[in-house]
Amino acid sequence: MSDDDRQEDCIFCRIVAGEVPSEKVYEDETVYAFKDANPKAPVHVLIVPRHHYASVADLAKADPDTLAHIVQVAQQIADQDYHGAYRLIFNTGEDAGQSVFHVHAHVLTGQVLPE
Repeated sequence: MSDDDRQEDCIFCRIVAGEVPSEKVYEDETVYAFKDANPKAPVHVLIVPRHHYASVADLAKADPDTLAHIVQVAQQIADQDYHGAYRLIFNTGEDAGQSVFHVHAHVLTGQVLPE
């Protein structure tokens, strides 16, 4: 990640850069995935793009290929950890529960999830 692709005060930019420890699940040149510190399911992984975008809407507009790649990585994680079934959540905006304004997908799996 170049300095142009990150924000110094963003915790996810710092995790992607290796400045803040995380429990890595997957990484490639486009995304970094790690276990959520406060899991809401037996498997709760966050997938973040290496480039900083504030929301999923911003990502979809600027780089739809990365958004599609996040969905593919979510499927890989679910295939590996729970026969392919998963829930994928993007919180967009403070009122929707977004607390870190670097787009991230929550992959929840590992059990039958309630509706």
